[in-house]
Amino acid sequence: MYYLNTFILYSILGFLLETIRSTIVNSKFTSGIMYGPWTPIYGCGVILVVVLSNYLFTNLHLSKIMEIIIFFIVITLILTLLEWLGGIFIEKVFKIVFWDYSKETFSIGKYVSLSKSLIWGLGSIVFLYLIKPFLDSLIKKIPLSLTLLFIILMITDFMFTLYIKSKI
Repeated sequence: MYYLNTFILYSILGFLLETIRSTIVNSKFTSGIMYGPWTPIYGCGVILVVVLSNYLFTNLHLSKIMEIIIFFIVITLILTLLEWLGGIFIEKVFKIVFWDYSKETFSIGKYVSLSKSLIWGLGSIVFLYLIKPFLDSLIKKIPLSLTLLFIILMITDFMFTLYIKSKI
């Protein structure tokens, strides 16, 4: 239940973050490909961060600084791969390019940028040590009925989005 609630909460927070960023940078109120107030790639990313950090910190038995350095390198690579796969998925399924880093320095194609990759790595460390401890107590208090409601809404939204936007 913890991972499901974590996925839901951070999908919603990712939507809010992207909407605020888009409103400020592009003067457009938009986030993600789906219709609801969630951007699931953020939920997936946070789950990867939590699972990887639990695994590494439990099994490495290194100094804290070395664990953080290894975590940073590995999670940066994994989240970059997730962003790349997400971009390809959206382009293939919905026939749109939702982001394009090809004009940035040190980009690899449309979906990978060194600066964005470093942001994902640093953001993961900030998340792990500042945000996650604060929100974990809230996540554990989310009732099952609310979790089920959000899962049903997200799945319905995904199916609706898939149906509508793949026809465009």
